[in-house]
Amino acid sequence: MSEHVTIVMIEDDEGHARLIERNIRRAGVHNEIIPFANGTDAVRYLFGPDGSGGVSSGRALLILLDLNLPDMSGIDILRRVKENEHLKLTPVVVLTTTDDEREIKRCYDLGANVYITKPVNYDSFANAIRQLGLFFSVIQVPPTT
Repeated sequence: MSEHVTIVMIEDDEGHARLIERNIRRAGVHNEIIPFANGTDAVRYLFGPDGSGGVSSGRALLILLDLNLPDMSGIDILRRVKENEHLKLTPVVVLTTTDDEREIKRCYDLGANVYITKPVNYDSFANAIRQLGLFFSVIQVPPTT
C-alpha cells in the first residue's frame, strides 16, 4: 500500500484500537491511521459537513470498520460509503466480533472488501492483525473520485 493511503479506523474499544494500530505497525505499515471511537465522528470525517462525501474526493482511504458501535451500526456506515459516488471505491475491511453467517453475507452484499472476525484470544487477535498489516503492505488502493 502506498504511503499516501490513509487508514480510517472506526473502533469503539480502546484496547482493540491500540492492539490494531500496534500490530499494523509491527507488520511494517507506516501509513497515517486516523482513529474514531464512534460512527458519528467517522461519518463526519468521511462525508464532510455537507454530507456529500465530496470532502473525500482525491483521498486514498482504506476503512477498518467495527460493526458494533455505540451510536450507529457499522452496517449503516458500510452502506453509506458504498452508495456514495465519492467513496464507493474505498476498500472497507470489516473487523468485528460478529461471526454470524447472515451478517457476513450482508456485509459482502453491501460491498465490504474483506470481513475478519476478531479472535477472542489476545495472541490470536494480535497475530490476525499483523497478517492484516502484511496484506495492507501489498494491496493497491484507488483514490476516491
